[in-house]
Amino acid sequence: MKVIIVGGTGTIGKAVVKELSKRHTIIIAAYQHGDIRVDITDNQSIEKMFQSAGKVDAVISTTGKLHFGEFSQMTTENFQLGLNSKLMGQVNLVLKGLPYMNDAGSFTLTSGILSHDPIRFGCSASMVNAALDGFVKGAAIEMPRGIRINVVSPTILEESLPDYGDFFHGFVPVSAAKVALAFSKSVDGLQTGQVYNVS
Repeated sequence: MKVIIVGGTGTIGKAVVKELSKRHTIIIAAYQHGDIRVDITDNQSIEKMFQSAGKVDAVISTTGKLHFGEFSQMTTENFQLGLNSKLMGQVNLVLKGLPYMNDAGSFTLTSGILSHDPIRFGCSASMVNAALDGFVKGAAIEMPRGIRINVVSPTILEESLPDYGDFFHGFVPVSAAKVALAFSKSVDGLQTGQVYNVS
């Protein structure tokens, strides 16, 4: 299969590339590096990415920015970062990607454990991740041409503990390689409308 991995140069993205490249043709799309450059907050950039890639069998997104901060100090702009990037950026990958998706292809997005297990300073992340989970469940029942859609919801990564470990005391970390298996399950399997929790 021909698979686009958006965010394929990040921690999770690299692990997904390693897992799926064993049996699929991979196109890495990223903001600065990769085979194709893309800014998921810009619909024209997303359109250009798909035009460059052509027809595909799967689209994976492992990208999206969020603001972490104390709730009482949060601004509309702080919330808007996650809404424009991680939420609508991934939603727009699906909307713009539909014409380029082969029949019975699949989209796999990324949310996160904070959708149902919140932490201090993570209000925006909880909101965005929960919205992504809901979007996938709702979109799945209306996908045309046998196209599937799922979302992977990982806990804190072992590889991210040096940077984010202080926010996730008490959480059991997982490796990026384990998270990559959930993307493999989504791409290579037949399920749709699923939230794959990896913790």
